[in-house]
Amino acid sequence: MNEIPRLYDDIVRRHLARDRQMLFLSGPRQVGKTTLCEGVSTLYLNWDNAAHRATILRGEESIAAFAGLDRARAEPPVLVLDELHHFDGWKRLLKGFFDVYGKRVRVLVTGSARLDVYKKGGDSLMGRYFPYRMHPLSVGELLRPVQPQGEVAPPSDPGAEAWDALLRFGGFPEPFSKGDAAFLSRWHRLRFEQLVREDIRKDTDIRRLDQIEALARILAGRSGEQLVWASLGAEVQANEITARDWTAVLESFFFGFRVKPWARDIAGAIRKTPKWYLRDWSRVKDPGKRRETMLACHLLKAVQLWTDLGLGEYDLFYVRDKGGRTEVDFLVAKDGDPWALFECKSGDAALSGSLRAVQRATRAPHALQVVFDLPYEPVDCFALDGPFSVPARTLLSQLP
Repeated sequence: MNEIPRLYDDIVRRHLARDRQMLFLSGPRQVGKTTLCEGVSTLYLNWDNAAHRATILRGEESIAAFAGLDRARAEPPVLVLDELHHFDGWKRLLKGFFDVYGKRVRVLVTGSARLDVYKKGGDSLMGRYFPYRMHPLSVGELLRPVQPQGEVAPPSDPGAEAWDALLRFGGFPEPFSKGDAAFLSRWHRLRFEQLVREDIRKDTDIRRLDQIEALARILAGRSGEQLVWASLGAEVQANEITARDWTAVLESFFFGFRVKPWARDIAGAIRKTPKWYLRDWSRVKDPGKRRETMLACHLLKAVQLWTDLGLGEYDLFYVRDKGGRTEVDFLVAKDGDPWALFECKSGDAALSGSLRAVQRATRAPHALQVVFDLPYEPVDCFALDGPFSVPARTLLSQLP
């Protein structure tokens, strides 16, 4: 498999050269974290390796001795601590290690579950790290594998071959590169089994694995749909609260993500019914839902990357009023205010009346109907005045 340049390689190298804080890199399994670490690290410890685990368990001084931090160096070494979240005391360990040795070493912590450090307790890492969330390949990353300098880039044609491969095989590097349907099918099956039978079993106290596996299979078929907790619970013979909690667990392991409804400025908005999207759109069989999921994944990657890079506080929502009369697929908010609206279409380029109505109600600067079957056009989608239908190839080429 030819190695595909990743924008995260540039982001991580810039951080390590510029910032003293630890870098926390989280993302799904097989998204490319290990390959990235091999390229930037001088020292490597993996919790899943027995010898490495023993070094970690002996504590901060053991890790410092492994890294040779008592030797003078022209440049601080880069220490990778891979899959450290499996260790219950990882936050306390990192706090102690960074406070003593932080000036002598650059630390990169990776995990295939969210590195959630915002819990209450005495082991806060506030001020000691910057988080980055790694996503699968996107149109923009294939075109520009470098750290973005702003929110959007000039449009660029991704080409028919790359576009078709991304839509069909998804953005995870290995199946995208192979471009083989049989490999993709086997990869899907093994990755799903690893999620439920290894990751969730090892890192949570959930013992009803058959039921959470059943929930995952149900959610795999409902990308782009609203989640009704009571109905989901009944389908897996669990209560509503358990269904919600298990969905949050699947989300924390990057199986999918929830998009909340936007409430402000839309009268009677539904506040408690999120929509669900898979992280891997190549699993979605319905063509329309696959396109919507692909757009959702690109937008989530953009808002999280813009936030992680300090360009602002971004979030992703959808819009629907109480009666379901006004609906737009996605709303991106910047610093709490509507910034852009996106409506996904396969082939209908006629402008949605809801898109116009919601732009008037929210005053979002950008309102774009993203049409997947339109050919690429060299036009800046974010320079358009008012709602417009735009080619998906053009719009996605402008996002990171």
